[in-house]
Amino acid sequence: MGKVTGFKEFARLEEGYQPVVERLKNYKEFVIGLDDQQAQTQAARCMDCGIPFCNNGCPVNNIIPDFNDLVYRQDWQNAIAVLHSTNNFPEFTGRICPAPCEAACTLNVNEQAVGIKSIEHAIIDKAWQEGWVKPQIAAQKTGKKVAVVGAGPAGLAAAQQLARVGHDVTVYEKNDRVGGLLRYGIPDFKLEKSHIDRRVEQMKAEGVTFKTGVMVGQLPEGSKVTNWAKETIAPQELLKSFDAVLLTGGSEQSRDLPVPGRDLDGIHFAMEFLPQQNKVNAGDKLKGQLRADGKHVVVIGGGDTGSDCVGTSNRHGAVSVTQFEVMPKAPVEENRPLTWPYWPMKLRTSSSHDEGCTREFAISTKAFIGEKGKVKGVQTVRVEWKDGKMQEVAGSEQTIPADLVLLAMGFVSPVATVLDAFGVDKDARGNAKSSTEGKNAYSSNVPKLFVAGDMRRGQSLVVWAIREGRQAAKSVDEFLMGSSTLPR
Repeated sequence: MGKVTGFKEFARLEEGYQPVVERLKNYKEFVIGLDDQQAQTQAARCMDCGIPFCNNGCPVNNIIPDFNDLVYRQDWQNAIAVLHSTNNFPEFTGRICPAPCEAACTLNVNEQAVGIKSIEHAIIDKAWQEGWVKPQIAAQKTGKKVAVVGAGPAGLAAAQQLARVGHDVTVYEKNDRVGGLLRYGIPDFKLEKSHIDRRVEQMKAEGVTFKTGVMVGQLPEGSKVTNWAKETIAPQELLKSFDAVLLTGGSEQSRDLPVPGRDLDGIHFAMEFLPQQNKVNAGDKLKGQLRADGKHVVVIGGGDTGSDCVGTSNRHGAVSVTQFEVMPKAPVEENRPLTWPYWPMKLRTSSSHDEGCTREFAISTKAFIGEKGKVKGVQTVRVEWKDGKMQEVAGSEQTIPADLVLLAMGFVSPVATVLDAFGVDKDARGNAKSSTEGKNAYSSNVPKLFVAGDMRRGQSLVVWAIREGRQAAKSVDEFLMGSSTLPR
């Protein structure tokens, strides 16, 4: 490393935020990234640790010590080359990844981890600014045609990799814009959609064709899954027209809460609420948009999706926002000797929580209370965990006011009708069944049909989707050509 003693000399520096009062006025990103000198200093904290656990803590296996050293030496152009060698879209992960690499950092054993995510963010932003991100056009076409179904991070990563080795790739997306949950799940204040748009332009220059507003297969009647398709195409038509088909749709079936009063007006899945605001931000006009203006909002679910609902509700002008988590409140600091280098259980407070939110832990919803068919409150009870089982605390019932309830309890599976239409075997959780190892990695039981991303592994992180998309692309390329030069 360029600065062997840097980890002793420099403290961790977090990225800055615009003040709450300013950022609540709009839906723009508000993170203030590191400048060149700050990034250099933070990169100097990377230790010459011998075994870089961060590499394996990162799902795409970013070569972290190498790009840290290059940033320390201010060799930014080689830093982005190293970063791009494992990650197609570091501007996505540098903004929204929870950074499992930092949990695995050797310095994190008894100090503050190296700020890997902030350095990655600085590298890719500088690369775009300097014009170093250019289309990588295949030198020779293979004549093979591949259909990718789903334009989220897994589908985009796979499509880009396949196009770069010369295949003709067509990406099908049921919604009106490319990006999947990057586009219509993650709020703009965490990821402005211009980052997706410029990658799409790069991929078009590399030969990728995008067909939006096309539903492959059908959704079940009454489905709440986001769908702005204007036409449909039969799975068998794709299988007939292409040499290989790769399914990379999301795990979009939201987990429901079937308690008394669930049918009251004003109770919605988070993925009904969040996509609408993103469409409005894009300039679309919606009739009857779900809004939190002047309402008492209760968000049920303590994860990232719930946090996104909190931030969006505050920007709408909610009177109050309360977030429920059924699990007990985690410790502020993890037990590092016990958990390192794995992802620790600890209290995580997001920027949205800082903007105004009451967080309730160890609480369960018993029923929704309504008047004239509209939700007015949530009947709750405190819970505790004994011998691994959840038990209600006697006498702890209470009713919390709510004019809008948002269910953000995660996703249970991909849409079954889509997999059934292709005839794909499913595992016990309803995901597409496939292995990630061996000669037939990412292949399904259907000839020339492959699966990757959340549709295969279940609800997960954007960085895992990128990993699966890249690895699936290598398997598709090997299937088509007999061998592949793509990295795994």
